Amino acid sequence: MGDRNAILKITDVNFKYPQNDEFHLEIPALSLYKGECASICGRNGCGKTTLGKMVVGLLRPASGKVLLDGEDISDWELGKIGKHIGYLFQEPGRQIFAPTVLEDVAFPLILNGMDSGAAQTLARSILARFDMQDLENATTYTLSRGEKQRLAIAGILINNPDLLILDEPTTGLDLHRKLILSDVLQQLLRDGAGVLLISHDVAFVRDLSPTVYLIEEGRLASH
Repeated sequence: MGDRNAILKITDVNFKYPQNDEFHLEIPALSLYKGECASICGRNGCGKTTLGKMVVGLLRPASGKVLLDGEDISDWELGKIGKHIGYLFQEPGRQIFAPTVLEDVAFPLILNGMDSGAAQTLARSILARFDMQDLENATTYTLSRGEKQRLAIAGILINNPDLLILDEPTTGLDLHRKLILSDVLQQLLRDGAGVLLISHDVAFVRDLSPTVYLIEEGRLASH
């Protein structure tokens, strides 16, 4: 495939934290295409989450380029990047804001001008995909870690992003919930979305991702 079709392309990226001289991350090349799932693996602290944050603009590389649909995002505002990318933080509670489950999923749609009733109908359909329809009136602070994980992913999908970056998406999920998540992601891939998994869950990665990148000694390489 030509790079012109890549949803995400990273070339010659280098990153260092100013306060940590021992950490460095080098990404010579990474491309992700429509309908493709790629995974980033490696030990704790190797830079997997750092890579994800660079793609969504939360961190800026010292050199190199991050391209979305062929455009350099270095000058993009976070809001513009967010229209293209759905990002799951390692700690899902950081992206849950509303008091109830249904309100949290519907909120982005209402914020963008959708009628409240229509937004809640769509939110309910997303919650059903994650087997959370019985929790729509639950208060978000009482949810388990796995429930928060599913809610955060549902909130991401409500915006139909072109690219999903999921940082440890199976944390707190039992086997049944992992299968549900896998089915949802496989449908998104069939619909043409790109998915970048950051995960220690080898079985989950193997099931979804033909392309695996490994970070070792501060450098990303295909594996």
